[in-house]
Amino acid sequence: MSVPYDALLVVSFGGPSGPGEVMPFLERVTRGRGVPRERLEAVATHYHHFGGTSPIHARTRELVDALREALAPLPVYLANRYSPPELEDTLRAMQADGVRRALALATSALSSYSGCRAYLDDIARARAALGEGAPEVHKIRPFSAHPGYIETCAQRLRDALATLRPSRPAHVLFSAHSIPLAMAAGCAYEAELSALAERVAAAVDVPRSRLVYQSRSGPPQVPWLEPDVLDALRAIAAEDPGATVVIAPFGFVADHMEVVWDLDVEARGEADRLGLTLVRAEAANAHPRFVEMVRELVEEAMARDRPDECAPGCCPAPRRP
Repeated sequence: MSVPYDALLVVSFGGPSGPGEVMPFLERVTRGRGVPRERLEAVATHYHHFGGTSPIHARTRELVDALREALAPLPVYLANRYSPPELEDTLRAMQADGVRRALALATSALSSYSGCRAYLDDIARARAALGEGAPEVHKIRPFSAHPGYIETCAQRLRDALATLRPSRPAHVLFSAHSIPLAMAAGCAYEAELSALAERVAAAVDVPRSRLVYQSRSGPPQVPWLEPDVLDALRAIAAEDPGATVVIAPFGFVADHMEVVWDLDVEARGEADRLGLTLVRAEAANAHPRFVEMVRELVEEAMARDRPDECAPGCCPAPRRP
């Protein structure tokens, strides 16, 4: 019989905690990808705009604190892929605490190489570095179709709409991180996003909505998912001057840098220029229904003695040109 699960490991992307960490963090994230130095320096200005830190730290700590309360006495650990506390260090601490078999929650709701397979690979590398006796770790499946996530997103959208008194219905843009078409072809990212947007729109009864993408990077000749959120704002301004727009970034689990810079700064600036009223909904963050959803997934995995995991070879890495 398998050893019972005795911990939950929350695995986040990570981010810099101060100005001196910004460039080292970006270099770790982009290592081996051939990203020009000037591009890293441009992205670094986004972090420096917020004091050289990423809001992902505070949002993830809030989630972990809420999960510790909801799951007690089950211990909840935090690890990041690209900043402290790093996976190998956290797994070593878990091993020292006597953890033998843990569930892992990646702070990514969707299937893709970046949001799923890369987390699995990093966990495997960290366990291999510890060697014999490393805690066994099983990652919980992507959860964008879980009723708890849909209900969380629906409530976040209702809260945003409640701040408005538009003379005509608002346009809702469901936003997610763009990925290369080559990556999208190997996973269910687009289909999961479309289904999520449809279900949330139906739950809130919004008459005008569309799915958009943001935060693309990489060489301009490499095709990524579209339309871009800024192009969508321009299209709305042309067809419905003076409209009200709500951006719902539900492709993201937390309000991190791509949300607070790309939407709260860049998209808001473009909306102001176009004469649009723009409101952004919160991501899930530590919403009580989202915390409850994680508890349900943990209980489901414990009852079955294993989570509903990804299939072997799912979400393969795209071939880089």
